[in-house]
Amino acid sequence: SMALTRFSGIVILFLHLILLTSHCDGGNILVFPVDGSHWINMKILLEELHTRGHNISVIRSSTSWYIPEKSPLYTSITIEMDEGLENFFDIYLQEHMRAQREGASLLTFLKLTKDFLSMITQAHLVWCNATIQIFQNPILVKNLKESQYDLVLADPAMGPGLVLAKYLELPLVLNVRWITSGEGHFILAPSPLSYIPVPGSGLTDKMDFIQRVKNFFFYSIIKFQEKFLVGPIYDNMCNKYIEGGCDIVSLLQGADIWLFRSDFVFEFPRPTMPNVVYIGGFQCKPAQPLPADLEEFVQSAGEHGVIIMTLGTLVNALPKEVADEIASVFAKMPQKVIWRHKGDHPSTLGNNTLIVDWMPQKDLLGHPQIKVFVAHGGTNGVQEAIYYGVPVLGIPLFFDQYDNLLRLQERGAAKIIQLADVNGHTFEKTIKELLHKVSYRENMQRLSSLHRDQPMPPMDQATFWVEYVMRHKGAPHLRTEAYGMPWYSYYCFDVLIFLVTAVTLPLFSIFAIAKFLCCRRKKRTKTKQS
Repeated sequence: SMALTRFSGIVILFLHLILLTSHCDGGNILVFPVDGSHWINMKILLEELHTRGHNISVIRSSTSWYIPEKSPLYTSITIEMDEGLENFFDIYLQEHMRAQREGASLLTFLKLTKDFLSMITQAHLVWCNATIQIFQNPILVKNLKESQYDLVLADPAMGPGLVLAKYLELPLVLNVRWITSGEGHFILAPSPLSYIPVPGSGLTDKMDFIQRVKNFFFYSIIKFQEKFLVGPIYDNMCNKYIEGGCDIVSLLQGADIWLFRSDFVFEFPRPTMPNVVYIGGFQCKPAQPLPADLEEFVQSAGEHGVIIMTLGTLVNALPKEVADEIASVFAKMPQKVIWRHKGDHPSTLGNNTLIVDWMPQKDLLGHPQIKVFVAHGGTNGVQEAIYYGVPVLGIPLFFDQYDNLLRLQERGAAKIIQLADVNGHTFEKTIKELLHKVSYRENMQRLSSLHRDQPMPPMDQATFWVEYVMRHKGAPHLRTEAYGMPWYSYYCFDVLIFLVTAVTLPLFSIFAIAKFLCCRRKKRTKTKQS
């Protein structure tokens, strides 16, 4: 009888466990990522969602250079793409660096802007043409509709994921900092140009009159890109495949949750919206031990410490003369150096410098021996430097990198050298300043302390809100009605006209009546006199 009671208890406990776990069933998530460095942080989010039991499908191109077809994390849906974007970007970036080395001028700026807009437009066009294959494939469309996805998770730097979510009538979560035309906040929340710098402008939130003129000019470039270059590409696709049509701005504004890869330790304060969740640094976690050979190299630096350098995933090689100058400075220093560098080794390389094709960047940044991080200023690297508290020597190359580094420099945690100004003298002077002036490390560690002091880690916030959208089948209650208002209503221009009319019309009427009576009296007086 005792054995039977114990057995029944085990059965009841087992049934309870089954019932409890049934409430934690994973959802079905359709992911439309962007390749390159954007995929790196999307993959980190997918790893976390996968561990929480969610089933993930990823749409990728046949020419993808970062997103593998086979993965334990997800099932892939591959669409054919006629041309890969890797070489396309590489040609642009090499040309961009060459132009930067020639020095800043109005002509160089106009050429780089034209090349950038042309490249971005071409990338959107290629992706839209590839995505049309989905809509034209009835079997694939049927499978997508029958897969019972709970939501679409997309990176809106490219827009097809938004169009697909609309087509499938699914809730939409964005893993975002950049949208199809610039930075996400500008179409999401009020963005006064008087104190909110436009990316690319190289400005801060403290602007004088001339700087505000410059800020307005850069905003005009973004609006031009949105209205005349990128917008029409998506308009055409929407008009053809979405009933009633749509446009890319309304699709962005219609997203349920924005997982924004930034925070206000890094970003300048600005207006925001209730459906924006700030997850800056979500990819960061305590550093893991280094591989034995790398740990030995790092420890061999002794009290002088180690400098690490990487210029991101898109840059295959710096111009040879720049690499040689940097290597010669490193060779003279007492620190050890780990340099992620592709291409031919610099001829001036010193014995203290280890050249690698890849480095465990986060684990190195979290190592107490690392003194300075020489970086290009990509979003991921900057946020990792903040998390681990390592001061940065920034060499921005393109896109948002200067603006990212400027935010650190403004807070006294980094120093920027423009590529055109990099030479042995400037590089040596700047890196020694970062090594020996303690304020840089103190300021960065203060930012690190602020960033870590949160009620919930950024990754937990990200997964909570993804699952929130699953549970509630969207989050329309967090979206403002302002997006549907015409501009004259949004700015109360119609109200202003009404009030001005309401005040001036009676005054004008009184004035007109008084004038009429006055004229009539004068007329009577003249008649009597005659």
